[in-house]
Amino acid sequence: MPLTATISPGAAISLIANELLRVSERTSVANAHQLIDLADLVADARRVFLLGAGRSGLALRMTAMRLMHLGLDVHVVGDTTTPAIEADDLLLTASGSGTTESIVRAAQRASSVGARIGALTTAETSPLSELADVVVRVPAAQKLDRTADASHQYAASLFEQAVVVIGDGLFHALWQRQGTSADDLWPRHANLE
Repeated sequence: MPLTATISPGAAISLIANELLRVSERTSVANAHQLIDLADLVADARRVFLLGAGRSGLALRMTAMRLMHLGLDVHVVGDTTTPAIEADDLLLTASGSGTTESIVRAAQRASSVGARIGALTTAETSPLSELADVVVRVPAAQKLDRTADASHQYAASLFEQAVVVIGDGLFHALWQRQGTSADDLWPRHANLE
């Protein structure tokens, strides 16, 4: 079936890249201190647990892999080998609305045992933001925003893309802080592929 859309795939890619560049710049400027605080939480955590639902969760899985490459003890919540979270651990979450029930419940549980919480969200205020030690607000559209003010993309696509970029930025900053080389990290790369 031929495309009859009013925008070509190439133009759509450019639109997405431009939106991601704008939201990345706005996020890094508006959250400069929060991003440093989040990097400190990750670096100081005994173990890092990552949790997001849907595409946000998939984006955080990419961050989990990179943090593992740094030699950190990393767990994706919901995997069968994920241990119990404890004090001195970090729960890093991504929820555009900050109201996703399973994520809020996990944050409440993490908080109750003394774990720290980092949140990536679009929401100024939310139950998740109230529980978090560090909140990085991403100025992207929420899932049900149809206004195209924050993004022309469907649902929360821009937020999910920003989660990937924030995770990679966090990894890169921590990697530089470690002072290790790519060769130092490579032995941790998956070899059962």
